[in-house]
Order: sequence, then C-alpha cells, then structure tokens
Amino acid sequence: MKTIYYFLSLCLAFLVNSCVQPPNYPNTPEIAYVGVDQNTIHQGNAGNLPDTLEITFSFTDGDGDLGTDGEAFDVFLTDSRDGFTDIKKLPIIPDQGIGNGISGEITIRLPNRPFGICCIYPDNPNSCEPNPDIPTNEISYQIQIQDRAGNMSNTIQTEVITILCD
Repeated sequence: MKTIYYFLSLCLAFLVNSCVQPPNYPNTPEIAYVGVDQNTIHQGNAGNLPDTLEITFSFTDGDGDLGTDGEAFDVFLTDSRDGFTDIKKLPIIPDQGIGNGISGEITIRLPNRPFGICCIYPDNPNSCEPNPDIPTNEISYQIQIQDRAGNMSNTIQTEVITILCD
C-alpha cells in the first residue's frame, strides 16, 4: 500500500512539474530601471581620469524579438540637459524554448574617453574643457528600447548623475 502511495505521489509531482507554463509577457518590450554604478563622474577630457558609466535596467519581451543585426538601432538614451539622443544597438537575442518570452537585465556602458560624457556650458560651446565658473553639471538619461517589430518600450529615467567639470 505504501509503495502505491509513493508511486502516485511521484506521478503527481511529475504531472505538476510538467504543467508549468512559460511566462506570458506582452509582445511590446517593458523595461524597469535598476541603477547606475556611480553618481559622480569626471567629464571626458579630465586628464588621466578615464571612466565608464554603467546603466542597468531589466526587460521583458513576449515574443523575444530584441536586438538587431542590421543598420537599425534599438536603444535610445536621451540627455536631460539638451534632449540629445544617443543611440545604441543590442545584439540579437536567440530564441529560447517554445514561448520565446524573454526577460533579463541589460547594462549599457558609456565610455568617457576621449569625449564621452561632458559638461555643457551656456556661454561656451567648448564642452569637455574645464570651466572654473561652472564646476559641475547634473545629468539624467531617459531610456527606451525598440524590438524588431518596431514596438517601443515604456520610458525609464536614471537618477541624477553629477559630472565634475574639471
């Protein structure tokens, strides 16, 4: 009798395990802000101080069609100070499993050499040059991604990052 009970319990456990459904994400990508690796950075031309800003966010996409191998760009970072949008590319994310719904984290690295992240001065068009009258700038980025079908994600925003204008 115990053997039958254990056998039925084992069969039930396998049955429940095989009924697990893949995640059901919407086909439009969704992103959520995770964080930046630092809140202060020297501007791009600051002597021997090379630096990189890393921005991390999580994503979900129901049909898993993120990334491009063509000429298209699919990550958009908009500077809060002047509205300039920097565009980046995601690598193709290969299909996985039956449902192809994917999730994960993306870290974007913004190298700061030689003229990456620079201070903006209202009276001087020469950014990345020290200005004793303006020791810092504050920046944040709005971020969106686009999948291969053209669906744009929601927009997220980083916290404020201080740029040292030295």
